[in-house]
Amino acid sequence: MSAGEQQIPPWLQEQVGRLQQLQQNLQSIMMQKQHLESEHLETERALEALQKANDDDTVYKTAGSILVKSTKTVLVSELQEKKELANTRLTVLGKQEIRIKENLKEAEAKIREMLRGPAGQSGQPKTDTPK
Repeated sequence: MSAGEQQIPPWLQEQVGRLQQLQQNLQSIMMQKQHLESEHLETERALEALQKANDDDTVYKTAGSILVKSTKTVLVSELQEKKELANTRLTVLGKQEIRIKENLKEAEAKIREMLRGPAGQSGQPKTDTPK
């Protein structure tokens, strides 16, 4: 085999690059989703602990590296809002995850089809563009 035959054709390089980009996007979404799920769980635990407190108990919230005095009502409201926001973001990320997984399947199928190519031809992809 000559050196030219061992090189990956540009059309295949493009598809592999697209596949790698989709994989990176999926990994990023999965990491964001995992972080949000952790944050959501932490918020739920804080809400549960706060619900057990009496209305007149002194409560604090963190603001960076300090604690700030607050009221139970205010903290419950803030935590519920934070929980709703996390739920919304998780829904969006879930939809993005599904869409990227579908795109990944399509890209993998396209690469397999390109590699198979029509029997007896030079291995060029089936394209709509005339030569």
